[in-house]
Amino acid sequence: MEIFKGTVKNYIFFNEANNYSVIRLDDDVVVIGNLPKFEEGQNLELQGDWVNHKVYGDQFKVTNFKILLPKTLKGISRFLASGIIDGIGEKTAAKIIDKFGEKTLEILDSNTDRLMEIEGIGSAKLASIKKGWKSQNALRDIMIYLQSAGISTNLALKIFKQYSEKTIEVVESNPYKIINDIWGVGFKTADELAEKIGFPKDDQRRIKAGLIYILDEAQRSGHTYLPETELMAECESLLNYQMGIDDPLLIDAEEDGEIVRENRNVYLSFLYYAERRIEEKLEALLSNPPVENKLQRELLTSIGERFSEEQLDAILSSIQNKVSIITGGPGTGKTTTIRGIIEIYRSTQKRILLAAPTGRAAKRITELIGLEAKTIHRLLEYNPIEHTFNFDEENQLSADLIVIDELSMIDIILMYNLVTAISLNTNIVFVGDVDQLPSVGPGNVLHDFISSGKIPVTKLTKIYRQAEASEIVKAAHKINQGEIPEILNQEESDLFFITENDAQNIPEKILRLTTENLPRAFGYDSIRDIQILTPMYKGIVGADNINQLFQSEVNQNPFAVTFNSAQFKIGDKVMQLRNNYDKGIFNGDVGFVLGWDREKKILVIDFNGMRVGYEQTELNELTLAYAITVHKSQGSEFPCIILLQTMQHYRMLQRNLLYTGVTRAEKHLIIIGSKKALAIAIKNDTVQKRYSSLLK
Repeated sequence: MEIFKGTVKNYIFFNEANNYSVIRLDDDVVVIGNLPKFEEGQNLELQGDWVNHKVYGDQFKVTNFKILLPKTLKGISRFLASGIIDGIGEKTAAKIIDKFGEKTLEILDSNTDRLMEIEGIGSAKLASIKKGWKSQNALRDIMIYLQSAGISTNLALKIFKQYSEKTIEVVESNPYKIINDIWGVGFKTADELAEKIGFPKDDQRRIKAGLIYILDEAQRSGHTYLPETELMAECESLLNYQMGIDDPLLIDAEEDGEIVRENRNVYLSFLYYAERRIEEKLEALLSNPPVENKLQRELLTSIGERFSEEQLDAILSSIQNKVSIITGGPGTGKTTTIRGIIEIYRSTQKRILLAAPTGRAAKRITELIGLEAKTIHRLLEYNPIEHTFNFDEENQLSADLIVIDELSMIDIILMYNLVTAISLNTNIVFVGDVDQLPSVGPGNVLHDFISSGKIPVTKLTKIYRQAEASEIVKAAHKINQGEIPEILNQEESDLFFITENDAQNIPEKILRLTTENLPRAFGYDSIRDIQILTPMYKGIVGADNINQLFQSEVNQNPFAVTFNSAQFKIGDKVMQLRNNYDKGIFNGDVGFVLGWDREKKILVIDFNGMRVGYEQTELNELTLAYAITVHKSQGSEFPCIILLQTMQHYRMLQRNLLYTGVTRAEKHLIIIGSKKALAIAIKNDTVQKRYSSLLK
């Protein structure tokens, strides 16, 4: 192997996905290899071999490197003027070089206060330069350390951002800590890092991290616990470790408060206590029935002619019970019933609060009811600095009635935060469709509430005249009953089925429908009004492939920001993939790319009028949203839905998933695929089991 030194002149090519770099150095030598993104002007010591490319000629293939500080005045000047140190730009760099010459870096290293001798550098700027110099030195050493352990540049930067100068100390102490501290890092990544720095496979820190990871993955799949037998099997599969029921690691994790074991089930402790606190609060509310108001009863009698018997039962239940549930499919009058409840409470000057889990759901119910609805996070006043809610058990909401819509979307953690903030003097009405998909997060709240038999439930079944005219509504109810709907494809209908048995043809058909046919026929905006729903991410008819097609064909903006294998253009429709409480943006929120701040390196997204910035290392929280999965569409409605049902989606052809997709359409629904796939989905009423113990 050869070793030589050079200075970065410019990048010929850089791949964010694998850090493959083609770099031209000052002497026009071209180096290649998987390397971190260097700044122009940085000095490198490179180790590797010369290779000859049949097109590009001689190149130096790098296997190891060191970042060196420059030694010549020209090199020092270029290094400082590059902007690599906060507080030093071209003009300040020139002044420093003029003053200290070749001793500049020595001054920065050991006597930084002397920079105060230079005009224009005061105490604030000096502090910024000190911080930037220290950070640059630390970053250089840490990047080398992490790169040598096989960590990608982007992840290395995230790790450095989390731990700064303590990165190496933290990683060597317990590399598995990054799983909890850095979003997007899984056990596999941490395990590979641990192996590279010499952690043995039977290290107790590895086994314990693996145990918690297995339970965390279970909650990501919707479970609040795992049976002991399943947990043991998962430990053996993932860790090659046979864990017994009385294993010391289990006992230690329980004593440390990380897990709870009960009835041969193992919980992450926060999920166990969330379930128990919800139960305690609901039992306290249900055992404290409200005092019935005579005026309310009289008003209920006076409005009786405008409501069905089912709806009146629901309205009466909201008065007579501290907690009640209204459930029913599309067109059964859930919204009308909510209006009736609000009318009764308003008539006696009661304070009413209305909320839903997502921004889209809150906006929709606001428009339908005529009373402002908030997201549950806004209702509870989430504090992103403290990562707490202003309304909680100590500071409860002031209201006589709280109505919560789209209950099927609410997971166990959000329900815990909600019910603990509700006073025993408040009546609460939950509204939701129990036949839709359960929440993305852990738990099966609406199903558990209803099946417990402890909370009064009114099920609305009658489909009203206006809804009866909708082929979408009729199809939804037939699907829910296991029947195949008759789709006539009549011109005046709101429901159409396009038969296409060859999945390869579907993406192009969707493209023509979205950009030509539907806008021409109904005046829809091809991006904002039409939403493509598919059961899966992968495959020719998966969300990933369709998004790539739409981005290249529909969004002609040439400028793009690349992160790993993802690319975002100005004008792109995007979706948030996780709850980001700091930004106030939540899993499933849809926005549009407004622009790229070149100076700050921030991508700006418009989420329904709220502008939010994303640093490049945060872009893995976003995905394109021209097409989204049915799961991600929960709680939202769109003017026009294009829903895919093909045999390529075989393992995801399920009745409740199809039903959820169908009920997302407000005005028009176009189903594309095969009738065989549609029939399989309708007949498959198997619901994936979720382990939960709420109210059981």
